[in-house]
Amino acid sequence: MRALRRTQTSPSSSSWIHLRSVLYVVTSSSYPVPDRGSLKSPWSRRRRKHALLPRQWKSLFSPDGKLQDEVKFLKKVRSGGVDPSIRSEVWPFLLGVYDINSSKEERNTVRTQKRKEYENLRRQCRRILKRSDESLKKSKEIGDSSYGECTSFNQSIDSPGSEDVVSARQSLSTDIGSADDDEEASHSKSFVEEENSGVTSVDPPLVDTDSSDSESSMEESKSIQMGPINEGSEENDPKLTKIESLKMKSTKAQSAEDFATWQRIIRLDAVRANAEWIPYSPTQAAVQESRARRSAKAVGLKDYDHLEPCRIYHAARLVAILEAYAMYDSEIGYCQGMSDLLSPIIAVLEEDHEAFWCFVGFMRKARHNFRLDEVGIRRQLNTVSKIIKSKDSHLYKHLEKLQAEDCFFVYRMVVVLFRRELSFEQTLCLWEVMWADQAAVRVGISKSAWGRIRQRAPPTDDLLLYAIAACVLQKRKLIIEKYSSMDEIIRECNSMAGQLDVWKLLDDAHSLVVTLHDKVQS
Repeated sequence: MRALRRTQTSPSSSSWIHLRSVLYVVTSSSYPVPDRGSLKSPWSRRRRKHALLPRQWKSLFSPDGKLQDEVKFLKKVRSGGVDPSIRSEVWPFLLGVYDINSSKEERNTVRTQKRKEYENLRRQCRRILKRSDESLKKSKEIGDSSYGECTSFNQSIDSPGSEDVVSARQSLSTDIGSADDDEEASHSKSFVEEENSGVTSVDPPLVDTDSSDSESSMEESKSIQMGPINEGSEENDPKLTKIESLKMKSTKAQSAEDFATWQRIIRLDAVRANAEWIPYSPTQAAVQESRARRSAKAVGLKDYDHLEPCRIYHAARLVAILEAYAMYDSEIGYCQGMSDLLSPIIAVLEEDHEAFWCFVGFMRKARHNFRLDEVGIRRQLNTVSKIIKSKDSHLYKHLEKLQAEDCFFVYRMVVVLFRRELSFEQTLCLWEVMWADQAAVRVGISKSAWGRIRQRAPPTDDLLLYAIAACVLQKRKLIIEKYSSMDEIIRECNSMAGQLDVWKLLDDAHSLVVTLHDKVQS
């Protein structure tokens, strides 16, 4: 369970425990999404700029498939987002899956490489699931009730103090493979060591196949193992002491146990995923029941009979990709809230390989929201607090009186990046603008290159935080005049769903960047 620590000015520990429970529950996948009405977005106060259109997108490329003007491309996305019909083509560039200056031939090479990496991760997940099922079957045969209690996992994972969630958040050892298997082991190395990745293949989703481990080539058979120790591994190195060998075996056993826990939590969250994506993905919404059930069987998904076929299929894809990510970024693994971030991505990208690597690119920044030590969350909340203090001292002093100056009331907005506060389409637009800023920073585009767009607001990695601060500032009068406790502000933030004007929010956020960016950074 997360344990955000308050400063010395914090309220009593009991009130903080209550607050922490409220904040945690509202970030979970089971939190009900309010009815937001029709598909028309409430962008009434500010007219949206024109999105990047298909013809404009095609005109940006040279004959050999290179983007000719990355500044123009990012400006366009930053000012109006991306037309839904080309999102699946554009997002890999925004998320760093493709190098923004790559040629078509280079992208094809990377695509093939990354497809193999994803397939390798999925094979490992299937092996672990198979061993877990076999162990459960044996334990039932011998009447091991303690194992049954662990694997049934019937209690709600939203409950504060859930030991399974704490266990799952323990860092998986990055040395989960055979020590002399460095090449394959690199496929699941910690995310922070990963360089810019390539996009995956556009083959049919792996989740919809029943390929067995026997299909693996000799190279693939050297994949990372989280189960029994191989005779050639370090644990049997005669140079190691008996204690060192036992420690390494214990670490790998714990790693396998943690991954099995992640698998259980992922499956619970997947079947709880809401159906808000359905109107925006007609192809996946029309999936045949037989295909949906094959997909569910391929990833070991159960207890889904209450779902319609498209939601079964969506849940199966969530399981496949989130498991692969837990294997790939073993330091983070899986935590509640990550399924909220992945769901829109798989609604747009119909191939699991592409969706996985786009999610990896997204998590390059968002992964810090799920660190066990909460360092990333605290840094971001502190930045929001600084922005509010610099812009509106009167509001900040009122927050101080309520012992809310650390801005924990926007915790949910930070963790799932406005996913709960905005409609599906609004969320995608905000994310695209945010990704364009991050891409500009990544490729080194300077402030002057932006010209007059958005009041010369420089690109920033923290646009989300400026948007969150803008959201709070828009409610300043209400907060100052009517609210006298932290809980009241939390309720106000949680009731914003469907009420925000995303383009007004982005305009206000960019205005804050113009006036405060240098000050906040310093």
